[in-house]
Amino acid sequence: MAGRNETTSEMTSDTTTQNPTAGLLEILEDLAALLENARAMPLSTNVRVDRDQALGLVDELRDALPTQVARADEVLEDAERSLADAHRQAEEIVTTARARAIELVEQEQVVVQARSRAAEIVAEAERRAAELRADADQYCDARLADFEQDLATLTKQVRAGRAKLADRIDGGSPRVRWDSVQDPQWPQEQAGRPA
Repeated sequence: MAGRNETTSEMTSDTTTQNPTAGLLEILEDLAALLENARAMPLSTNVRVDRDQALGLVDELRDALPTQVARADEVLEDAERSLADAHRQAEEIVTTARARAIELVEQEQVVVQARSRAAEIVAEAERRAAELRADADQYCDARLADFEQDLATLTKQVRAGRAKLADRIDGGSPRVRWDSVQDPQWPQEQAGRPA
């Protein structure tokens, strides 16, 4: 069991470095598996869990969370940069279109035609600028929605793990490692013996 835990820890550490989200999910899955596969205590709903193994997984979670926070900051920075670039491009298009419209007005002999053409160019430029802004906003929203979903999943799994740990902690019964007891006395055995 200890060898498997060490291998899992090494694999989880490597995965966390490559893909932080996958690493966190693997650690949470390992923690859930540890709890689900723990042997039940006789005549009790409590289970035996290897403390070192559970604490090792909790430590791995603590180590991986700053990576997730950094990733969130990177996603937000990328979204802000993309949005700023899209707005800058849109403004450049509008400015260029207005300059071109002014040129046309100055060069055209028929003022009415020049103004009409300039208005069309400005309208097209503003339409394209609006499309660029909308695309940038949709891209940023999609990235933020993905990140929100990742965080929601992670939060749900962390809460579930903490709830399971809290149930064991709040059980109130003293923690005894049954594999270290030489001759365990079960409650019904003690009750059946004469005083």
